[in-house]
Amino acid sequence: MPIRRIKLEFPGSDGLLIAGLLETPSDNPHAFALFAHCFTCGKDMIAASRIARSLVAKGYAVLRFDFTGLGSSDGEFANSNFSSNIADLVHAADYLRDNYRPPSLLIGHSLGGSAVLAAAHAVPEATGVVTIGAPADPEHVTKQFACNTTDINKSGQAEVNLGGRTFTIKKQFLDDLTSHNQHEKIAKLKKALLVFHSPADVTVSINEAEKIYRTAKHPKSFISLDNADHLLTQPRDSEYVAATIAAWSTRFIADTEIVEQRAPLLKKGHVLVTEKNKQFTRTLLSDTHVWLADEPTSLGGDDLGPDPYEHLLAALGACTSMTIRMYANRKKIKLDDVSVELTHNRQHMEDCENCEDSPKQIEILHRYVTLKGDLSDQERKRLLEIADRCPVHRTLDGELEIETELTD
Repeated sequence: MPIRRIKLEFPGSDGLLIAGLLETPSDNPHAFALFAHCFTCGKDMIAASRIARSLVAKGYAVLRFDFTGLGSSDGEFANSNFSSNIADLVHAADYLRDNYRPPSLLIGHSLGGSAVLAAAHAVPEATGVVTIGAPADPEHVTKQFACNTTDINKSGQAEVNLGGRTFTIKKQFLDDLTSHNQHEKIAKLKKALLVFHSPADVTVSINEAEKIYRTAKHPKSFISLDNADHLLTQPRDSEYVAATIAAWSTRFIADTEIVEQRAPLLKKGHVLVTEKNKQFTRTLLSDTHVWLADEPTSLGGDDLGPDPYEHLLAALGACTSMTIRMYANRKKIKLDDVSVELTHNRQHMEDCENCEDSPKQIEILHRYVTLKGDLSDQERKRLLEIADRCPVHRTLDGELEIETELTD
């Protein structure tokens, strides 16, 4: 499945710019997920990249980003802490809510897993939380530089070596870790929880996963990542995690997304179009369906859905195909398959720019109908005549008037 990659920035903790990468499938995503990376890592770590790509291939959109002071994000790592990580997560969820759709899934690796557990209460739309190799308490991270904590408390800061890189850890980082009641947040999560952990993890003991699982209320699930290392460096481990998340999450988000976005409920035959961002992405809602409209990236959109003219062609094509099939079934015509291809040599953006002074002109939609089956010439001719009688065709071809009213 083709993947769209959108580089973006949004304000994080203290107003600093956070660098993110949104990856989406070519079709309308099932749901949006937010991914938080491990301590001192970044959005481009191997496990995060592989899990995101695998989820996108299964129809999910995934936003991953660099926490303050890491990767391409602004700020100094020495001035960040667990609280700023939580704030960055909430700001990322706000960005998705304001510009696309709110995240239904919060996924966190290692300390990022602790962060999504702490931030989950501030993302009400999220129905599922996933942790991967996460500690039950954020203070667990100090074990990675335990020999330096005395110097940090005494001098106010110290240089520590983490994964072959040097970082400055300040006393404020240690103090902040002790200010969080993670046990209470896990106990009051009120969201479906999926815990991944490897018994071979030497960075974060599997005992931490047990603490999370025992503290959380149902619905909760635990998956053992046998033989996997902490960073999930083997592709099969990342792909397994993504496949399991995709299967597990359908139980919790399949119906809620439509229900949440269809308020107030629409009557049958009504369609509501709302803005998803201040560019071109739009949410389209009917009484039972939710989908997106957009413009191509070449015209300034994010290409997350068909453009308005493509929606028009789709309506005519779908109606044509349905009408032909209904007639063939009723008349017992041996029609094996019908396909309809349509073209319209116009661009919505170009027409919008000239909408004030553009004169009326004859519009031509080209419709190509393919009929397969043991059909006589007379049957083919009759089915083509029926194509012109589909209801949408008649609407477009008739004396159509569009009445526009301004409402509150």
